[in-house]
Amino acid sequence: MTSAATSGAAASRVASGPSLGERLTKIVPIVVLVPSLIASFVYVFVFAGWTFYISLSNSTLLPTYGFEGFQHYVSLFANRRWNIAYTNLFVFSAFYVVGAMAIGLLLAVLIDQKIRAESFWRSMFMYPLAVSFIVTGTVWSWLYNPTNGIEFLVKSIGWTDFHFSLTTDKKYAIYAIVITGIWQSSGFAMALFLAGLRSVDQDIIKAAQIDGASWLRTYRRVILPSIGPIFLAVIVVLLQFAIKTFDLAVALTNSGPGISTTFPATYVYDLMFQRGQIAEGAAAAIMILLALAAVLVPYSLYLVWRRRKESRNV
Repeated sequence: MTSAATSGAAASRVASGPSLGERLTKIVPIVVLVPSLIASFVYVFVFAGWTFYISLSNSTLLPTYGFEGFQHYVSLFANRRWNIAYTNLFVFSAFYVVGAMAIGLLLAVLIDQKIRAESFWRSMFMYPLAVSFIVTGTVWSWLYNPTNGIEFLVKSIGWTDFHFSLTTDKKYAIYAIVITGIWQSSGFAMALFLAGLRSVDQDIIKAAQIDGASWLRTYRRVILPSIGPIFLAVIVVLLQFAIKTFDLAVALTNSGPGISTTFPATYVYDLMFQRGQIAEGAAAAIMILLALAAVLVPYSLYLVWRRRKESRNV
């Protein structure tokens, strides 16, 4: 009798459809996510499309919609300052990414040795990332200043021939930005590498140690190859930072001396807000977007490929 009643109740629930709670469980995530997805679509694709159209127009101080074709792109690459900006981007990206990864990996390996006051050291190395790039650039510009910075300090203790004026030398000013950027981002790389090191299976490490592998060989042959995806993630994030470099360069050198430390982002700002050349500035912005896409699209495709491969193996 009881089983018959139970089966009858179940049949009635199936016939009446899902309950209100079940419906809400399905609807609430959609309601929460849809506005964010729409905003992201408009912010990324709609505005990017509008910027691209403006780059093909004859806009100057205000947007207009007369079609000019790819003339602004041609004039962009014929401009010496833009060529310097793009060259600086490649130089900065190479040294910045390699330097931040090397120092971050070294710090992560040292902290992974179960040192004392680990939380203190992690916080100290992560602290620069909590400071904005504009503050970092301002402080380091004081350090680079020959009249009251490192050069002044060293000369005051007796080394009168010492020179440390990176930001006033056209050849080396870009490396002042590189050094500052590495100082700012090494802690971020350290945090990701440390998380990767702590995720490695300890049984594999113990097996390598039992086989007689040294500390260095264990890291080189076992641990570091196991965190290969972490290396790729760090490279992608740091390249994004490098491509979008603006406030650090402005605070440190303000694109000087001359135009020697101009970056694409500072060039776009100058065209749009200082000179009123909106169309050419939009063309430069599209080139920055393409540089970002060249980093993010392959990485996204790699993630999709990797997830499908893992799902097949499961």
